[in-house]
Amino acid sequence: MAQDIIRIESISQLHQALGLPKPQHPLISVIDVAALQGKNKPVGVRYTNDFYMISKKDGGCGMLYGRNYYDFEEGVLLFTAPNQVITSTGNTVQSTGWMLFFHPDLLRGSNLGQSMSRYTFFSYDVHEALHMSEKEEQILDDIIQKIEYEYHQNIDSHSQSLFVSSIELLLNYSMRFYERQFHTRARHNEDMVTKVESSLQTYYTQGLQLKSGTPSVGYIADQVNLSPNYLSDLLKKETGRNAKEHINHFVVEQAKTLLLTRSDNVSSIAYDLGFNYPHYFSRMFKQQTGMTPQQYRETDLN
Repeated sequence: MAQDIIRIESISQLHQALGLPKPQHPLISVIDVAALQGKNKPVGVRYTNDFYMISKKDGGCGMLYGRNYYDFEEGVLLFTAPNQVITSTGNTVQSTGWMLFFHPDLLRGSNLGQSMSRYTFFSYDVHEALHMSEKEEQILDDIIQKIEYEYHQNIDSHSQSLFVSSIELLLNYSMRFYERQFHTRARHNEDMVTKVESSLQTYYTQGLQLKSGTPSVGYIADQVNLSPNYLSDLLKKETGRNAKEHINHFVVEQAKTLLLTRSDNVSSIAYDLGFNYPHYFSRMFKQQTGMTPQQYRETDLN
């Protein structure tokens, strides 16, 4: 029987679970990692919660996130979204840093609440965490200090907007730092693009499209051991196309070859490429090339 997952629904419940005093705000909390030292840390307990977490930790502090284990090193930032599962490892190595928790209700009615989906790093795997320079750490630490200052004030009509603006600033800097990380790992990223191309080629060489349809982003991400969102963002930085666009481009290139080397009708070629419905293939082909498959075939022949 699978182990039960403990659900934490409120900031108050979170503080209670961590053995901390009651929070001073019902929707947000900043926790000093050092304050958790000496607390009981049960091993293997699985948690999920109803809020976002941004965690910066220096030094060893192990945890399981999804299927992956991660031992935090200096200057690492990790993001989790509501309903994601985290497993405690009971690691007791001294560490420092902070953990910011905020409930989606804090963002409701704000522009940030409507645009959280653009911060795709909340869905990255743990081994895709952000590694920061000392200067980058200091920038985020300063923002956290402002949030902490507001956290200790009495709640008034300005509290929500000040919290939200600070969180948005922190997220925007994090997005910039992730782009820097993609850039500094350019050689590794180039290798990853090659692996993606190889995975797509193998998918069609083995005829997997005939059983499973056109390759999904999730399938290719799994082949290269990345989360779908991280892979998509990496490809966007390297090639100008996100993962879905990259797959579509590959499929269309395959289609062009088949259209010019085979006399089969377009529907037959669509099925061979993994499309259950030929009109989906025709629509995607036209979006990519500006022509229908038949127009492409006739134009090239002429």
